[in-house]
Amino acid sequence: MRTSGVHHVSINVHDVAAALQFYVDVLGLTVRPDRPAFSFDGAWLDAGDQQVHLIAATVPSQHGQHFALRTDDIDADVAELRARDIEVTDPVAVGSGRQCFLRDPSGNRVELNQPGA
Repeated sequence: MRTSGVHHVSINVHDVAAALQFYVDVLGLTVRPDRPAFSFDGAWLDAGDQQVHLIAATVPSQHGQHFALRTDDIDADVAELRARDIEVTDPVAVGSGRQCFLRDPSGNRVELNQPGA
């Protein structure tokens, strides 16, 4: 089997409206208009060519799970997040790239990843 990439990541959130505000207004994702009519609340978002699905459900205990958003300027992003009073770790080197972490309003861990050259 060979996959061609990640289609989407689904994350559970306590409050879909608060999560939407965070992922759209703070992290810059865009709302997809094609969310199916499921029996649960949620939202489908675009993050570049991939999708993030927000699902209204119990958020799992923190066991290291997270997803990463690719960025081209991690220092500028960290400065912008901190200007919005969002806690974000200092970027650290990972191979030739850099990464840092923050949490969404439900406590989900989100990585910002700036790949190296």
